[in-house]
Amino acid sequence: MEQEKKIAIYPGTFDPLTSGHVSLIRRGCAIFDQVIVAVANDTPKTPLFTIEERVAMASEVFRGNAQVRVQSFSGLTVDFADEVGAKVVLRGLRAVSDFEYEFQLALLNRKLKRHIQTVFLMTDYQWLYISSTVVKASAKLGGDIKGLVPDSIYARLREKFGFPYPLASDGSTTNDNGEWAVDIHADQDLAGFAEDGEEE
Repeated sequence: MEQEKKIAIYPGTFDPLTSGHVSLIRRGCAIFDQVIVAVANDTPKTPLFTIEERVAMASEVFRGNAQVRVQSFSGLTVDFADEVGAKVVLRGLRAVSDFEYEFQLALLNRKLKRHIQTVFLMTDYQWLYISSTVVKASAKLGGDIKGLVPDSIYARLREKFGFPYPLASDGSTTNDNGEWAVDIHADQDLAGFAEDGEEE
C-alpha cells in the first residue's frame, strides 16, 4: 500500500521572505515530503508588498524545488491545512519571547482541529535577530541587508524604497547605460546559510 504523503504548511505573511524563513523551509523539507509556504492574505498589518508580490517572490526563491509549493490563503490556518491535505503546521521559534504567543496559537489550533499538529523548529543563533519587520525598517533607511534576505528579494526591497541595485564592481550604483540596475532574478543560493526566523 502506498504510504501517505507527509505534508506540512508553513504559514506567515512573508513581507518579505527572509533568509531565516528560507532556512526553516529547507529544514522542513528534510522532515516532510512537501512543505507548502502558506502566504496569509489576512493580516492586521499593512503589508509593504501585495499578496501577489509576496507569492511571486517566494515562488521565485524556491523555483525548481519540487518539495516546496507556494500558495496564498485567507481565513483560518487550520482550515487551509485541511484544504491542502496537511496534517502539520510548521512554526519557527527564535527566543523565549516567541513561546507564549506560539503556545497559545498552537493550543487554539488544536482546539479547532485536533487532527492537525503544530511542529516547532528552533532557530539557530545566526537568525535570532532577524524578522521581516527589522529587515524592512533597515532597508527603508538604505541599510545593507544583503544576506538577510535572498538576493532576488534584496533587489525588490532596494527597488521598492528607491535605492539602486546592485552596486557595480567599482562601487557605483548604475549600469553601463547610467540606469539603476535591478536584477530580480539574481542567484539566491542559500545552501551555506543556517536555520530559521519568524513568520511575519
